[in-house]
Amino acid sequence: MYYERHGRVDAGAPPVLLLHGLGSSATDWTEQLAGLGPRCRLLLVDLPGHYRSALPPGRLTVEGMAAEVGRLLDALGEPPLHVVGLSLGACVGLALALGAPARARSLTLVGGFARFRPGSAAGALALLARVACLATAPMTAVAALAARAMFPKPEQAHLYRAAVRSLARTPRRTYVAALAALAAFDARDRLARLRCPTLVVAGDRDTMVPLAAKEELARGIPGARLVVVADSGHATPADQPEAFNRVVLELVAAR
Repeated sequence: MYYERHGRVDAGAPPVLLLHGLGSSATDWTEQLAGLGPRCRLLLVDLPGHYRSALPPGRLTVEGMAAEVGRLLDALGEPPLHVVGLSLGACVGLALALGAPARARSLTLVGGFARFRPGSAAGALALLARVACLATAPMTAVAALAARAMFPKPEQAHLYRAAVRSLARTPRRTYVAALAALAAFDARDRLARLRCPTLVVAGDRDTMVPLAAKEELARGIPGARLVVVADSGHATPADQPEAFNRVVLELVAAR
């Protein structure tokens, strides 16, 4: 599994693990390198099958991806970390904390869910369009469709272009396997086991994962706090980095 280290290197710096979204990579976290790096020791990975990490044999599952991350942490000799995940990465981080509770000092789950269900008929149609595009179009078109849903505003053109570049690198096989893994993921009956401090972050303009799914996630985790970020879509760390970095640093500082 590909990984990078950034930020502070001293032993006293709080360790933060950053897990990216579906079809992307460690390149997701540009704004966090600047916003979190001066105060934290950062570990970034490419999840299994994404960009520079190999796709493991057999059926891909969220729990399997979490286990791969856990093996990497073992190999690196990492202590318990503050786990921050976006979308797919939020589900992987959740599965990591459920499977190995001692791994997570805290959880920050951005655009995540315990079980995915479209929030409306429009959301279901958008998902079907994405699946149809994935089945018939080049990965550049798949990337463009997903990036447009995350960054629809004209002033977000730079974020849109960066997302297209990142998402287009993902092999179709990985994207299909990861979508299937997310569709099969259901952690609702395990949420009550979590004991680490948890922050559930939701963009108020997220059209990809409904707010109800994030509210359900926050309700199911003992003591979890839901933060809804104004004027933000699915990729809050990128479109509202100052607000996002602030709430993460507050959680890290408290632990």
